[in-house]
Amino acid sequence: MIRMRPALLFLVLGLSAPGIATAGDPTAGAQVFKKCLACHAVGEGAQVKLGPVLNGLIGRKAGTYEGYNYTDANKNSGLVWDEATLAIYLKNPKASIPGTKMVFPGLPKDKDIEDLIAYLKQFAPDGKPKS
Repeated sequence: MIRMRPALLFLVLGLSAPGIATAGDPTAGAQVFKKCLACHAVGEGAQVKLGPVLNGLIGRKAGTYEGYNYTDANKNSGLVWDEATLAIYLKNPKASIPGTKMVFPGLPKDKDIEDLIAYLKQFAPDGKPKS
């Protein structure tokens, strides 16, 4: 039987366990968000573009941002944006909500998704940074 120190065992198991999410990097997420800028805005004074403002996204019911004209698919999806739901959506939006008008094909890299979510989580519904 191989004996490992508990810290080493945790490290080995943590690196090999599939599906364990790590906290994303909001600074890296700001770079990933550049892919979203053509359609979305965040921060104080953000305005609706081709897509809705993403301030306060975590915890918001899908299809409900005031002033944006959503498809029925979004409005009737029943989704509430939490980290897990958003991660699935960002991987492949059209598969997550068939009928969405979002044309972005998705982010293939899990790390980019984690970083983007960490970035978006910083913004309160009014666009101010959360403290």
